[in-house]
Formats: sequence, C-alpha cells, structure tokens
Amino acid sequence: MDTQLGGSSSQQPNVASSLQQPTRSNNPLQVSFQQPSQLGSVQQPSQLGSLQQSSQLGSLQPTNQLGSFQPTHQLGALQQPSLTNRFSPSSMRQFIKGDRSMITLSDDNVMVKQVLGTHAPDGREVDIRPLLYIVEDILNRTTLSPEGLMIAGTQAQVEYLEDKTNQANFLVLLDALSYTIDRISCEIQYKAFGGSDAHQTTLSIFHLVSSFAWDAKLVLALAAFALNYGEFWLLAQIYSTNQLARAMAFLRQVPGIIEHAGLLKPRFDALNDLIRAILEVTRSVVEFKELPSTYITQEVPALSSALAQIPTAIYWTIRSIVACAAQISSFTSLGYDRFVVSTTEAWELSTLTHKLRTIRDHLKKQLEICNQYIEEKRDVEAFQMLVSLFEMIHIDNMKPLRAIIYPRDDLQPLVDGHSKKRVNIDVLRRKNVLLLISSLGISQEELSILEQIYNESRVQSTRLESQYELVWIPLVDRSVPWTDPMQKRFESLQSSMPWYTVYHPSLIGKAVVRFIKEKWHFRNKPILVVLDPQGRVVSPNAIHMMWIWGSNAFPFTSAREEVLWRDETWRLELLVDGIDPTILNWIRDGKYIFLYGGDDTEWVRKFTSTARAVALAADVPLELAYVGKGSKREQVRRILAIIAVEKLGHSWQDLAMTWFFWTRLESMLFSKIQQGKADDHVDPMMQEIKKLLSYDRDGSWAVLCKGSSVVVNGHGNSILPTLVEFDKWKENVRLQGFDVAFKNYHDLVRGETYPCCRFEFSHFAGRIPEGMKCPECHRYMEKYTTYLCCHDEGNTPDMILYN
Repeated sequence: MDTQLGGSSSQQPNVASSLQQPTRSNNPLQVSFQQPSQLGSVQQPSQLGSLQQSSQLGSLQPTNQLGSFQPTHQLGALQQPSLTNRFSPSSMRQFIKGDRSMITLSDDNVMVKQVLGTHAPDGREVDIRPLLYIVEDILNRTTLSPEGLMIAGTQAQVEYLEDKTNQANFLVLLDALSYTIDRISCEIQYKAFGGSDAHQTTLSIFHLVSSFAWDAKLVLALAAFALNYGEFWLLAQIYSTNQLARAMAFLRQVPGIIEHAGLLKPRFDALNDLIRAILEVTRSVVEFKELPSTYITQEVPALSSALAQIPTAIYWTIRSIVACAAQISSFTSLGYDRFVVSTTEAWELSTLTHKLRTIRDHLKKQLEICNQYIEEKRDVEAFQMLVSLFEMIHIDNMKPLRAIIYPRDDLQPLVDGHSKKRVNIDVLRRKNVLLLISSLGISQEELSILEQIYNESRVQSTRLESQYELVWIPLVDRSVPWTDPMQKRFESLQSSMPWYTVYHPSLIGKAVVRFIKEKWHFRNKPILVVLDPQGRVVSPNAIHMMWIWGSNAFPFTSAREEVLWRDETWRLELLVDGIDPTILNWIRDGKYIFLYGGDDTEWVRKFTSTARAVALAADVPLELAYVGKGSKREQVRRILAIIAVEKLGHSWQDLAMTWFFWTRLESMLFSKIQQGKADDHVDPMMQEIKKLLSYDRDGSWAVLCKGSSVVVNGHGNSILPTLVEFDKWKENVRLQGFDVAFKNYHDLVRGETYPCCRFEFSHFAGRIPEGMKCPECHRYMEKYTTYLCCHDEGNTPDMILYN
C-alpha cells in the first residue's frame, strides 16, 4: 500500500530530536512547555491560556503553512508560574478550539503533502491485525459512560487473543513494537497536558512512525491511545477493590469523575462516539491493506480512489486520537468546580466524529466495491477449477465431493439422515453417490415417492441396487436474505429425509451454484446427478430414471438408461407401474381398460356412461380408471368426488398417485430428450408420450388397452365421437374384434378432427429442446413465449409454450 500511494521516500528528521521528547522515565511535570515556532504556535496575551482572536471567536490568521498561525509576538511559550496555571481548563479549551479552527480552515491538499513528507517506509511487512484486535478489546471495554464501565469484547476477539498470546512470533512482534507505542503514548500525553497545537502533535506522531506502512501507522497510534485510556478506566473499574489502584485513582481524580458522571455525560457521549468512529476508520484502512493483490490491483477505480484517500483518512483519525487524549487529560486535571462546563468541548468532538464518519462512509463504499470485485474474480477462478476438476480422473470421489459440498476441513458438513448426527464427507468415499439437488420448494410428493424408492432399495442390503448413497444439496438464492421461515422450512425438509443432507445451504459456495446451473442444467426442479466411486459424472440427471424404474435403474448411468429404454415397449405397465395394483390385476385378467383424464366434468360423465353402454352392447369386459390431470389440482379433486359419489368408475383418490403418474410421464419425455431423441420418428414410444402430454394440456383424452397392449391413444375430441357412433362400426366387432374395430373407426374420426398439439416447458425444467416436431403431423411446431399465472400447488409461473 505504501508504494501505491506514491509518498515521498526521503527520510525526514525525527521530531523526537527537534522537540523535547518525553519518555516514561521523564516526569512531564518537571519539564518547561516550550512551544515550537514552526506549527500551531499562538500568542499568549497577558492572561495565561487565553487566545488572541480576531473579530470572530476562534478565527486565526493562517500563514502560508498549514496549521501555522502568525503570533502577535514571536514566541508563545507558556510561562510556568505554577502547576495550576499550566494545567488550567482554559489551556485545555485552547487546544480544542485550535482544533476547531483547523477543521474549518485547513486545506487537506496542503496537509496531505506534509503527511506524505513524513512517509519513508523501510519495507517491513507487519501483520498489524493481532495488535488491532487487542486495541479493539481494550476500547470495547472502556468506551462507555461511567454508569456502565465494561462491555465484553466479541467472542471472536477473545478467542483470537487467547490463541495469539500463545504464539511466539506474536510476542516477538509486540516486543518490537512496544518501544514505538511507548514513545507515541508519551508524545500524546505530553502535548495534551501542555495544550499543544493538535496539528503539530499529529505530525509529530507521523514522524515517529515514518518507517511503517500506512495501516501500521494508524494502529500504532491507536494502540498508544488505548494504552493510556485503558489505564485510566482500569483504575476506575478496580479502585474500590484494590488498595494500590485506589491510591493511584485518587492521584488521577478518578473518584471525583465517577461521582460527577452525570454532569460529564455529554462529554463522555461525544468521546465515545468519536472513539467508535476512529475504530471504524481504522478497520477500513486495515481491510484495504489486507485485500489480496492476486485478485485486485490499482487499475480498479474503487481501490485507486480509496488509496488516494487513505493518507487523509489516517491524518484525521490520528488527529481525532489526539483530541480524545486531550479530553482525558482534561478529566484528570480539572478541579471539581470545573465539572460543570459548556457543551463546546462536546461539539468539537462531534465535529471530528462527523468528519471521520464521512471518511468512513467513503472508504466502506469503495471497500464494498473492491470486495465484490474480488469475490467475482474468486468465483470465476473457483468455477474454472470445478470445470477442470470434473474433467480429471481421480482415484476416488473425495475431491469432487469436497469441491461441491464443502472444501474445508474445519467442520462436518453432512447430517446422517438415520442418526441425525453430523458426519464427514469420508462416509461417501468410493461409493456411488446420487446428489439430489433442489431448492427449498421441493414438494412433499417428490420426497414421499423418493423416500419410498430409497427405503425399498435398503430392504435387502445385499442387493446391487442398494449400493448407492443419496445426498441432498439444498440451493437457495443468495440475493434473498435468510429468514426464520426459510430456516424452519429447511429444518423440516432435512428432518424428514432418511439420506445424507448438507448441514446448511450456506455451505454451498456461489461458484458451486453457478457450476450446477450451467454445467448440470439445474433450474428449479430437482435433479439427481450421479457420481461413480471415482467421482465421474455418469448421469447428469437420473431423476427421470428414478421416477420411471426406481432402484432397478442402478447404477443410474446414461448407459443403463439406454439399455432400459431398449428393453422397454409402449404398454400399460409402463404408465402405471408402481402406482396402482388394481390396474395391474386387470392387465393380468386380459380386460379392456380405458385410462382417461381431463378436467371437464360433463365430458367425464358422458364418456364413462357411453363407454359402459358400448362395452355392454359389444359384450366385452371393460374397466375405467380416471388418472386426473397434470395441473389444476382443485378441478381434479372435484371430479374425483363426483366419480366417487356417482360411481362412475375407478379413480385415484390420493392426489399423490395422480402427481406421480404425470411426473413419470414427463420424466419419460425428458429422459428421451436427454438421450437426444426429442424428434426420433423411428421411436414410437416417444411419439405416444408426446401425444399424451399434449392431449393433457389441451383437454380430455383416453387410452384404450387390451390387457397390457395399448390399442388407441386419443384426444377426447376423437375418442368420445367414436364411442357415440358405435352403431356405425359395431358390425366390425364380431369380425375384427373390439380392439381392432375401435381403432379403425377412431382413425377415421381422428383424420377429420386433427387435435392441436402443444407442449409447455417451464423455464425451471432443465434441458429444453431448441425445437420439436408435432407428434400428429410431424411438422416443426411454432415456438411462443407465454406468462402463465397458475395457483395450483407445484406449478411455476414462467412457462415456454410450444404450439
């Protein structure tokens, strides 16, 4: 930071050699306070301590040098008639009012040149943070009014101090800095008791720390003040219980200060406010020094602006430290009759507080910009590291899993769903791991079905399908503040899961979230990324395999998915497997089965009554099963009630079964898309799946099956007319069979009334095809964008519509 600021590297003479410099071995009461003629000297009139003023109080005639005011006589040396006059209240007010003039009349540009003229760093790098923690601990326990003398430091500071005090290198650092801190402390006390000009005292401190970096200058000055201030309040805290402290406290007039605490409250409040502002600016300066040069340079405007401001910030902070020291000196030198004073002194400190807060706000704003810049750089680096990591070959899965879940070793990042105890990532070593990635909006239906599949795979621990572990990775929007309802929702989800879960969403880094969204195509709906025992991604999303085939899809690889589809056929079991055993019994009995859905009550009534009449007339065993609709849960619920009351046929009263049916059907579509078969006309299953999903969006539909075989998959506009016009094809039933006769006539009706096909893909659906062909006419469908407000549970508002 020193070289960045461009300060002068020429060595300036040490003020200690030109001024009478005290040490702790010198008694300041035995030294004459000869004011130097260089800076801040003022003419003392006939009355000691008063200030020669112009027509306006506090207005001094400045010369061409900052902080130097033209005296009426050549020297403003204080006479030494008695100790009482030397430490009189008027002398203290003179010091403060002089400071007020500096605030209103000083030219910061000239001041900065003088400060830079003292800056001659010798290249030493000092880790000043431990010393700052000590200073903060002291000031946090003292910057209160006497009514409440002590507050505890933060737990982090206390632990840090306890840890640091046991480190030899830190003790060596303190030993090296103690001499400088002692000299600054004496300088501040010496000038404060003598009523010296604040600017001159500030510059003398800069000379004492000329060889240090900018952040070290400030922290050393603050440490020197904390040493004096801490000693003062330590006496106040223990003088009533410690005889030695009691005697020393009387010499410092501490009991009187405590006794008159109420009268001094405005000055204590102003002093505490200023000390807090000093600490805030100091922290900001140190934080700028700690910014990693690997990620940020002076070319970043925010850092360049802050570095240019830091010398000014440090000057006014040290100057405020000097003002605080003067206030403390005035407390210990005032007679009891002087406790009732004007609010001028408090106003002076408030002015400095306002200036420091302005500086603090500027630095904090620039620091926030810098940290955001650094965070973005680190996120980009971390993201690229993740990309490279998953392209490498590993001996086990530990590196990839640590990179995704939590890279450090300072805590146990997982919770065992069975024992509810925290565990290390090592429990997943060399296992097949399924990463369940979702938001907190994962539905209860999804969890219920997934838990059922997971528990079934664990019934026989020796089965091959059970040789995998499931881990929940919760993703949340970092831009949204974490609230109590979100915490409760997370805890509720976590407690209900029997598999491993990440301890808290905050453990998942921003770069990981970006990687999951960009490389694994997570939007908002849950995905199941599969890693093999070496940490390789063997399936970017096995959630569809899980819904379709359950644990039979183990090891959930893309190759396994391809094999399963190759062995699969378009049959009724594919649609209802694992959902309804009643339908499976009908299949075994070879019955005709109508699977139907939609949300039109009148269509349902007419369809069921007509189908039953046709079956009776054709003398065929027919069963009907209502499977609802992929959306509009309330309408489905009403139709279920009507079916039950009017005995219209078999239905799934549990809406979770309806949800699972449509989820499996959508999973079949996405599984095919994931395999690159969105428009494979050679694949009849894909065309039938697309038809059924399209019919569901457009209205009512029905699938006629004979046992396991699917006979017709039709839209309601063609299915119902086929049944209504049974008389036109009933003669063919005897010759061709009911299934063939129905299909032939349905094809005629369908040719006259082509249904309009459409598909809706949520923006949160993950992998969405760029285009899609109509399953009816095989032409490319037009693409639209629509905004759908749907209040059904589980639906998302943003949809992409293909039509």
